Amino acid sequence: MSDLFAYWQLLLIPVFFALGWGAARIDIRQVVHESRALPRSYFQGLNFLLNEQPDKAIDSFLEVAKVDSQTVELHFALGNLFRRRGETERAIRMHQNLIDRPDLDQSVRLHALAELGQDFLKAGLLDRAEEIFNKLLGTAYEEAAKRHLLAIYQAEKEWQKAVALARELPGVASQREIAEFHCELAASDIMRSRPDSARSYLELAMQQDRQCVRASLLLGDLLVQEGKPEAAIASWQRIEQQDPAYLALVAQRLLDAYRKLGRREEGIALLRGYLERYPSLDLLEVVYQLVLENEGSEVAYRLVRGELQRNPTLLGLEKLLSARLPLTAPEVRPDVEIAKTIIHGYTQRLSRYRCNNCGFKARQFYWRCPACGAWESYPPRRSEEFDQSL
Repeated sequence: MSDLFAYWQLLLIPVFFALGWGAARIDIRQVVHESRALPRSYFQGLNFLLNEQPDKAIDSFLEVAKVDSQTVELHFALGNLFRRRGETERAIRMHQNLIDRPDLDQSVRLHALAELGQDFLKAGLLDRAEEIFNKLLGTAYEEAAKRHLLAIYQAEKEWQKAVALARELPGVASQREIAEFHCELAASDIMRSRPDSARSYLELAMQQDRQCVRASLLLGDLLVQEGKPEAAIASWQRIEQQDPAYLALVAQRLLDAYRKLGRREEGIALLRGYLERYPSLDLLEVVYQLVLENEGSEVAYRLVRGELQRNPTLLGLEKLLSARLPLTAPEVRPDVEIAKTIIHGYTQRLSRYRCNNCGFKARQFYWRCPACGAWESYPPRRSEEFDQSL
């Protein structure tokens, strides 16, 4: 039986070889046929690309488009390539050329229009991008166009338009983001002393996201503006239930409100309790200044030393050396100052806030990352503290 099986294997080998050879011949003929059908400008364009002459390559491919309408996908591919590389002018040329062709199919024209809008967006030409995406409303590209329009409205701080669009297209923005849009409107009205509309926006923000820390923070600011410091304190204290990490952002506000009420000692006790339960370098800075003013250098130094023992960081060590200087003997003080200067050189890069989404670092806290546009992506902690908590 095994001999018979081996015999059939020997017979089938030439058959499989012949079939493979035939298929290869057919593929080769197909490739040769298709290559002969392509215009010469196509190969010239490829050659220019290989020789890093993109401008001449574009001209060659544009010439191909005039001759052969089947090269549309080539234009889209090149346009997207140029946009990703940041060569937006070339991307615009590629897509604009397609749109200008009178014989172009409507579906392809819409595709080219969508790509052109993205080109303008990448180039920072927001007005022209907005115009393009508005033309795409009511087409198959409507949802993508609305997402791009939302990004444009945020970049231009058109928060009313952003809210309206987010309501119109569920899922285009999260509840947290919509709450932030309302907070932006409220913050603007607080600055313009429009308390009624500011309060309405803050209520809408809380309806969208009950855990919106920024809404509680801004409501406290509004209440202070209205001469209601006690109500402001209550609003800021709600942040402990929402996210206690953000208490550092309102520490100074809380202290100022307690001072207005003549209850400074109560405010100090509250902040020291927060520092004990929710360690933070920013919170430590506020409490340290309080203790220094009210209880002197020795108590302030012991406070910082205790915090450094609980949460050892270079930033904390720098603060400890600053607190130690007034207590240091004159002959030793220059050595402490040298150590503080050396450590400061390292802590400069550690004392920044860092975006969780893109890693962008900033010296100040942002509710929206200036680099990637993500909302609430900055932990309210310095980057050194954040790294140690991972």
